Amino acid sequence: MSKVQGGMKCVKYLLFIFNFIFWLSGLLVLAVGLWLRFDPNTVKLLTGDGAPDTFFIAVYILLGAGGLMMIVGFFGCFGAVRESQCLLASFFACLLIIFGAEIAAGVFGFINQKQIVEEVQKFYSSSIADVSNPNDTAIAVIYHQTLNCCGGSTSDMSATLCAEAEENTQDCLTAISDFFDEKLHTIGYIGIGIAGVMVIGMIFSMVLCCAIRNNREVI
Repeated sequence: MSKVQGGMKCVKYLLFIFNFIFWLSGLLVLAVGLWLRFDPNTVKLLTGDGAPDTFFIAVYILLGAGGLMMIVGFFGCFGAVRESQCLLASFFACLLIIFGAEIAAGVFGFINQKQIVEEVQKFYSSSIADVSNPNDTAIAVIYHQTLNCCGGSTSDMSATLCAEAEENTQDCLTAISDFFDEKLHTIGYIGIGIAGVMVIGMIFSMVLCCAIRNNREVI
């Protein structure tokens, strides 16, 4: 028999629907994380000896958050249906932990955004510093083909690798900055969206948990 009646029963089903949406959100976050990790352009730019890995750290955090969201969403649905005070309290605690992790990841991404771009730019600059090295030349060519750019700055357009480039070709340092800023902003927007959804979930779970406890005290 249901432990809650009236308005609280509505909250129960709202929480169930929320958790289902939360589970789908986790699936979406996981999919976006996998896309960012295995995006052919990103993989091309961040392969090779000495390539920076800070960007992938942020992606791995996103993948972990997506997987955890799916697990927590499943148990949240189960707790809402069973009207289990213990499961709902655990669900609230898990959401609070994920919320804290999201804030930490957001701060990490905000603080390291410039560092990530600078590391990739430095990696590219080192690859064009010595055109006599075949490995470095191959890395530079990958950047040129992937980002449709050439040279470290406008003054480098006369370099050997950019001899055949068009005059108005964008320099690669700017192209790198634009490319990774877009990727990092995607991660940031997803994090903000997840945080907002989790706050709603925590409110619903606490209201239903308190209603179940009050119902038991009355009985």
